[in-house]
Order: sequence, then structure tokens, then C-alpha cells
Amino acid sequence: MIQWKERFWASGIHLCISALVAALAGLLVFAVWFPFPYREVSGGRELFLLVIMVDVMLGPLITLAVFNRAKPRAELRRDLTVVAVLQIAGLLYGLWSVSLARPVHLVFEIDRFRVVHAVDVPEPLLGRTPSGIDALPWFGPTLLAVRPFNDQSESLDATMAALEGTHIGARPDLWQPYVQARARVQQAAKPVVQLKRRLSGRAGEIDALLKAAGRSAERTAYLPLVARRTVWTVFIDPATAEVVAFMPLDPF
Repeated sequence: MIQWKERFWASGIHLCISALVAALAGLLVFAVWFPFPYREVSGGRELFLLVIMVDVMLGPLITLAVFNRAKPRAELRRDLTVVAVLQIAGLLYGLWSVSLARPVHLVFEIDRFRVVHAVDVPEPLLGRTPSGIDALPWFGPTLLAVRPFNDQSESLDATMAALEGTHIGARPDLWQPYVQARARVQQAAKPVVQLKRRLSGRAGEIDALLKAAGRSAERTAYLPLVARRTVWTVFIDPATAEVVAFMPLDPF
């Protein structure tokens, strides 16, 4: 009985340490890699929780199984070291997997915004990223736009690539700073009052969201936000094209 008490004590300490490390990893993931709304739009929360739950629970459970003070000190130290190394390796692999799914850009493409993730960007095109743009930033997604096509041939090539799964918003050779696309964003955006009229059942939610952002429907425009598994709405200032709010609402 005493031995099991010691095992549970050791496993409990391991669980507390694991939870602390998981909290620090969560701070990195949700505050830096997946800030709102990307933790919901890009599915980062589910992926991270899966990785962490497996890693946090596995280490303490193995400690519960192997901890025994009757073992020689060197053997016990070796067993616990192996457990710690396996758990750290699992955490690093999990964070690496999450990092590949991290959103790197919010890109305006023709008539919508698209969330682009690190894994979406074709590696062969990284060398064609325009000067001044970080192709795969580590400190949260940046705001970009797709530039106008140079000619009909480039437009056709981009269309064919999109049909094969590479969206134009994910192509570094087509990126440009968002500020250079401000006029096109303003032209593509539609008045929020039209959205409220068309989706009258959600009008109250739209007004509440905009009020929290210090805006009104009459002074705000919107565009669709397309991600992997969902469609949201981006609200923008029609005078500056600045993004002011996000809402889990399919505007199509």
C-alpha cells in the first residue's frame, strides 16, 4: 500500500509539471500562433488539445507504472529520465505538427479573404516571395493581398493551380502588401445593412458585435472569410479597408 502511495505521489508531481508545461505551450499556441479568430477558424484548438491531452496524461501514467523506490537509485533515475525524454519528444513533435497548421496570412483575393496556413504555401514558390514580406511568420498571421495578374496567361495558370488545390492566396509570387489593395478591397466590400437585410435572423448578433467594436452597421462593410472547414464574415471600415471585426457567419 505504501508503494502505491509513493507511486501516486510521484505520478501526481509529474502531472503537475506536465500541466505547467502544457500551459506554457498553450500560451505560445493561442497567444502567438492562433490568436482569435484563428483558433476557431483554423481548428488550432482541437489539434492542440489532442496533442496535449495525450502528452500530459501519458507521462504521469508511465511514471505511475515504473516508479518504485525498491529499485536501485541508478535504475530508477534511468527509468524516469527515459519517461521525461519520451514525453518531451512527444511534446516537441506535437508542437511541430501544430506549427505546420498555424495561420501565417490573412489574404484578400479578388472578392474575399482567405486564411493561409504554413502548410498551404508551396515550398517551390517561397523563393518568389516579394521583398519585405515574411512568407512564413512565426508571430501571428499578417494581412496581405493578391496582386492583379500581369496577363491572361498568368491568370490561367493561377486558375489551373487553384483547381489542383493551390489557392491564389497561398501563392507567394502573387502576394503584395495589403495597403496596395485598399481600393480593390473597398470596391469588393458590401454594406453591412445589406447583409442584415438578407440575414435578418442574425441582424441582432451583427449589431451587438459591431457595437462591441465601437461601430455601427451604417459605417461598416463586409467580405467573406474562407478557411479550410468554415466560412466567416470579416467586417471592415469602408473608408480605410481596415479589418475591424470577425464573426462566425456565412455571408454567401
